[in-house]
Amino acid sequence: MKDFASVILAGERADRDALRDETGVACKALLDIDGTPMIRRVINALEASTHVASIHLSGPTEACVQSDAGLAGLIERRVVDWTASGASPSTSAHQMLSRFPGDQPVLITTADHPLLTDEIVDHFCRDSATSGCDVVIGLAPYDLVRETYPDLKKTVLRFRDGGYCGCNLFAFMTEDGRRVADFWKQVEQERKKPLVVIRLLGLWALLRYRLGWLSLDRALAGLSRRVGVRIGVVILPYAHASVDVDSVSDYVLVQRYSQEASAKHSDA
Repeated sequence: MKDFASVILAGERADRDALRDETGVACKALLDIDGTPMIRRVINALEASTHVASIHLSGPTEACVQSDAGLAGLIERRVVDWTASGASPSTSAHQMLSRFPGDQPVLITTADHPLLTDEIVDHFCRDSATSGCDVVIGLAPYDLVRETYPDLKKTVLRFRDGGYCGCNLFAFMTEDGRRVADFWKQVEQERKKPLVVIRLLGLWALLRYRLGWLSLDRALAGLSRRVGVRIGVVILPYAHASVDVDSVSDYVLVQRYSQEASAKHSDA
């Protein structure tokens, strides 16, 4: 059932970027991963999903789009809808959400998600649709991520019941849920610092988190009260759901992991 509109955030965060400088690409979204630009790998996963009805790009720049014939062709054939990105990811998300009817479920992900698959997308969308929440966030167990990708550095949310890594997957299920985009603006600059985000829930929540007493459910309940919407999570049993490319070292590792996976698939 194709019921989600999907949005890929593909804007650039800064004028200078170590990844662009190192690889010489026009923009980060076009980084080549095992023969295919990252952004087209994400588009391929969304196209193959049984839950995604449409694909919308926020960024990259028009010049960047035109530098990749494959991406430009997808937009020209209206397989993908493109619009210029906002000044920040949260601004882009807010702008894109405003384009859809309030009752339209919207999946938001990012262009630097090169190992995303239709299986991950379908699992996340299916569980989000039955969650009863306004907004749903995708997480992967840190132990699984560490076991699968021991060399990859990840930000970890450490709760009493386990550690989790973000997956750059967000489902906005209701019109009320779109208020989270405003809250996002408050925390996006500190997105790699869990303590700063937890601090927004209050000093008691911060203390419980520091002492290892705060559970994921309690944190979600506090965040839901803080924002005024029902926020839930889908725990994804896929380590690669948490893999993104934020640095040159990430890029080198993801290239290696992707090539190894392709080699195993070819040998099978």
